[in-house]
Amino acid sequence: MTAQPALRPERPFFSSGPTCKPPGWSIDKLDLKSLGRSHRSKYAKGRLKYAIDLTKELLGIPDDYLVGIMPGSDTGALECAMWTMLGARPATVAAWESFGNVWIQDAVKQLKLKDLQVLDAGYGEIPDLSQVPQENDVVFTWNGTTSGAKIPNTDWLAPGREGLAINDATSAIFAMEMDWAKLDATTYSWQKVLGGEAQHGMLILSPKAVERIESYDPEWPLPKLFRLKKGDKINRGIFEGATINTPSMLATEDYIAALEWVKSIGGRQAMFDRADANAKIVKDWIEATPWLRNMVDDPAKQTNTGVCMCFQGEWIESLSAEEAAAVPKTIASKLEEMDIGYDFNGYRDAPPSLRIWCGGSLESEDIKRLLPWIEWAYEELKAGNL
Repeated sequence: MTAQPALRPERPFFSSGPTCKPPGWSIDKLDLKSLGRSHRSKYAKGRLKYAIDLTKELLGIPDDYLVGIMPGSDTGALECAMWTMLGARPATVAAWESFGNVWIQDAVKQLKLKDLQVLDAGYGEIPDLSQVPQENDVVFTWNGTTSGAKIPNTDWLAPGREGLAINDATSAIFAMEMDWAKLDATTYSWQKVLGGEAQHGMLILSPKAVERIESYDPEWPLPKLFRLKKGDKINRGIFEGATINTPSMLATEDYIAALEWVKSIGGRQAMFDRADANAKIVKDWIEATPWLRNMVDDPAKQTNTGVCMCFQGEWIESLSAEEAAAVPKTIASKLEEMDIGYDFNGYRDAPPSLRIWCGGSLESEDIKRLLPWIEWAYEELKAGNL
């Protein structure tokens, strides 16, 4: 039998969403004065506005962009952008993993866009984004949450392009710098890189996106949760803390606490640095481990958040497809049972794999301590002991 490692992660939270809480997090540190109050009350609305203002400050969002809190997490925010803005001109939807493919289904089956270009690629790759016409609206995922493949740059988006750029940034924002000048609608959820609670999403709109919303009425009916206009103008109250529907003030306070923690450690650049350092630990380990490979071959496209890895080598190739698919699941399940690491099996629709979250709310030491345990479990499984 292989000897078990001596050290255990202090915080065994490696899920890719909801993710690990920031270091030192405790519910008794949250401001709870807004609980039990109307979200329209002066105090609660002020807290929602503070969350918006702090978001703009920490992300370096231009002053003339609007930031609003939306229902339905990143999904609600992204679908709101699609349903309110697409259809005015030709569109492209680019996808290379599970969630991007959901946006393709929206465009094809729900909105039934007439002039639609679909660009897709398998797990670990991204499509040729240079094929996106500059006159097209484009929907894309900055970072593939379930594949670990990110866009290497925004060179394919021309400055001042005619179409809108709608960006699902949920597993990238606060880990990678956003090129705001080229982005018209950007969305994310609190439960990814910040380690916040789920169910609320952020919608960030450029002046060009606002102009589209005010000048265009789609031909399909809009649910109340997607209605951003009051009359012919955008409802700016939504972007001042008057949310479309009732938000969770507890989740809002948790988001504020995460933002204040980011500010206390040095802002978004500190978060970028933490994610980069965490991801380097995992990537270097994958490179040094002959029975693993990064799901993404091209280093320029490898994420610094949800790093995905597949198994390789003689032993895994000697197994049936069903047996090989069970290997990562068995390892993840065993280490969860031992309270070593939680929720780091690959995404259910992805190729059989492990996925270790490396966002800035994780401590590097915990990641360093997890990896020898994965090696131990692999050897035990290979020896028939798991």
